[in-house]
Amino acid sequence: MSETDPRRWKALVFIALAQLMVVLDATIVNIALPSAQQDLGISDGNRQWVITAYALAFGGLLLFGGRIADLWGRKRTFVVGLIGFAAASALGGAATGEAMMLGARALQGAFGALLAPAALSLLAVMFTDGKERAKAFGIYGAIAGGGGAVGLILGGFLTEYLDWRWTFFVNIPFAIVAAAGAYFVIREPAGGRNRSPLDIPGVILSTLGLVALVYGFTRAESEGWSDATTVGMFVASAVLLAAFVLTEAKVKSPLLPLRVLTDRNRGGVYFSLGLAVIAMFGLFLFLTYYLQVVKGYSPVKTGFAFLPMIVGMIIGSTQIGTRLMTRVPPRWLMGPGFLTAGAGMLLLTQLEIGTSYAGLILPAQLLLGLGMGTAFMPAMSLATHGVDPRDAGVASAMVNTSQQVGGAIGTALLNTIAASATTAYIADRAAGATSEGAQKLLQLQGMVEGYAAAIWWAVGILVVSAAIAVTLINTGKPDMGAVVGSGEGKGAEDEVKIPVIAH
Repeated sequence: MSETDPRRWKALVFIALAQLMVVLDATIVNIALPSAQQDLGISDGNRQWVITAYALAFGGLLLFGGRIADLWGRKRTFVVGLIGFAAASALGGAATGEAMMLGARALQGAFGALLAPAALSLLAVMFTDGKERAKAFGIYGAIAGGGGAVGLILGGFLTEYLDWRWTFFVNIPFAIVAAAGAYFVIREPAGGRNRSPLDIPGVILSTLGLVALVYGFTRAESEGWSDATTVGMFVASAVLLAAFVLTEAKVKSPLLPLRVLTDRNRGGVYFSLGLAVIAMFGLFLFLTYYLQVVKGYSPVKTGFAFLPMIVGMIIGSTQIGTRLMTRVPPRWLMGPGFLTAGAGMLLLTQLEIGTSYAGLILPAQLLLGLGMGTAFMPAMSLATHGVDPRDAGVASAMVNTSQQVGGAIGTALLNTIAASATTAYIADRAAGATSEGAQKLLQLQGMVEGYAAAIWWAVGILVVSAAIAVTLINTGKPDMGAVVGSGEGKGAEDEVKIPVIAH
């Protein structure tokens, strides 16, 4: 049994390392992008595809990756994902042109979609004791939340002192160490595979539906919400995802058993977490631009400026979340956690050109990190608890899907709001800016005004996340004795009735 496996804590080290690599990759390339664009001759119009190719492959294939983990076995899927991710990273680092770079990024996304759900579902089936599970998910939650900010630091350092190619090559040692460790250390509990035949219509409909959704939001950012292709993508996504739900309700072995979604606690986690990520991803983008463009920080200094958020996340996840998770119902960690993060966002609505880093940005980041860390930790555990082990991969994939789609929506939605507010601010005051210096100052003021307007929306989104967490998630204080339902001999109806956070 997993609870007596003496190597599970060693296994956690390699699972956490792999998760860190995937989360790092979401932000590390952002800082290196201007240098890579110049070296490879990528046009401004195609520049966004370096980010979008990864997001589309990763977001679109996550549910498929989760189902593959349930079918092949999580350990095997995890190791294959790591090796593939390392190979794709080597290809990206060695890229000689635009096509090679975009292909490498799409491959990274595809192997990331295998890796991420396998990592989370391994934790779900290996740590079944309540206190141990709290510690394990505390570490995992801190990495899932703080890894993006670590990526900004590492990306800045590698780009400034080495070369943009190292933002790709750095993944290779991570992947090799994690794959070797996983191969020798991880022992997957028996009886957790789902050997039902693959639901091919479900795979096609979910992949196309998610790709259309992510691409619709990505395109809205550059082309506008009324663009015909943008609208077409949203319509196509709605039709494809509706067809996917209908298919899953009818087929014998669905890709995503609807029982995973219809439990109100898991549904509440997916929904509230996706919304919170919308707010968080938008903020990463705005703060990076604010610090570099308005404040004139170097890439490395910008990365280090995010340290308070990482510290806050680690404290929130490993100290607050872990200590309280076995004592209070999860909604009383998630709701207040999102509201604390919202308070940090609220401080950032006061941004001005001359804002003091120590006086406003630092305390705002600490609050944001503490809140997100405290909320992420029980969310990660609750999203995979109580599911049949044969569904653990696809339940884990839903966590990643809500984060990935939330990230794409956040970047596009908040960026569009910021751009509109900036344009309106500059248009109202353009007549008064006659000298070149006054025009430059107006541009900077307009940017900051746009960021503040978008951050107000992020505050509102976090309040809604907190409300969803408190109202939908109704499971009580964890019972410390039980383990995840084995699924053997249970019908689908019985599975959903397992107390979702019965540890």
